[in-house]
Amino acid sequence: MSAFPHLNEQGDAHMVDVTAKSVTERTATARSRVSLSTEVIGRLNAGDMPKGDALAVARIAAISATKKTSDLIPLCHPLAIHGVDVSVELDQTGAEITVTVKTADRTGVEMEALTAASVGALTLIDMVKGLDRLARIEFVELLEKKGGRSGHWIRSDHE
Repeated sequence: MSAFPHLNEQGDAHMVDVTAKSVTERTATARSRVSLSTEVIGRLNAGDMPKGDALAVARIAAISATKKTSDLIPLCHPLAIHGVDVSVELDQTGAEITVTVKTADRTGVEMEALTAASVGALTLIDMVKGLDRLARIEFVELLEKKGGRSGHWIRSDHE
């Protein structure tokens, strides 16, 4: 047996068989950060964007992304997503997108949360790019996961 679960005995990549694992409640929270110009932050706060409600579109894109994660990440299992909570918070220098994904399944939803945070950030950039060519994603990170064999994990530098 390989020390890496996504590699078989020959060293070839494969999807891990999770059939024997127990179905448990699992959650994961990830966040991304998009730096934005002062002008765009003001217009987002005022609801005055040329393409419409950019924050709502970013939230919907993040939710949609959770359901498409296994189509994008080659060795990721398709999961029944039972809940997705997305928040987009603006501050003086940008937006923070936080996503919590929930399921009851045999494998975790970390990749779904990370994909959602990434796609939410990309969507926000798409919605503002006409006004802010310098908008950029500063980071995407996993903050917390619960459930499964490894239990509860919290990012050590998470405030």
